[in-house]
Amino acid sequence: MIRRIAPPLLSGTVFGAGLALGGMTNPARVRGFLDLFGDWDPTLAFVMGGAVIVMAIVWRFQKGMAHPFFAEKFSLPERVDLEPRLIGGAALFGMGWGVAGLCPGPGIAALVIEPSAAAIFIFSMLAGMGLVRLIES
Repeated sequence: MIRRIAPPLLSGTVFGAGLALGGMTNPARVRGFLDLFGDWDPTLAFVMGGAVIVMAIVWRFQKGMAHPFFAEKFSLPERVDLEPRLIGGAALFGMGWGVAGLCPGPGIAALVIEPSAAAIFIFSMLAGMGLVRLIES
């Protein structure tokens, strides 16, 4: 059991710490990054650039692996088409990110740093997800 739970728990902890260290859990910093024509804060560009570099290296290794270290097979997306539902969801995600200054990962990490403000975001996010499921069913 521990062998199955430890890798995602450790990677989630490292991911959350990286988000906090990079300032992604600070809504003011995120909004500053999105304010291209005002008081622009480029800090998060370096955070995202670092993530892109790490992923570029990881993708090179992944291509040569038969399976992941802690799973039987890779769970990679198989669809490549763009449909209105995906584009609409991405647009809503972007608007929510701009308004709230948080997205799901940093929102969950922010629960440790500023629980009351982050809890409002997480509750709203979950309510929106539930509303979409209700509308689609």
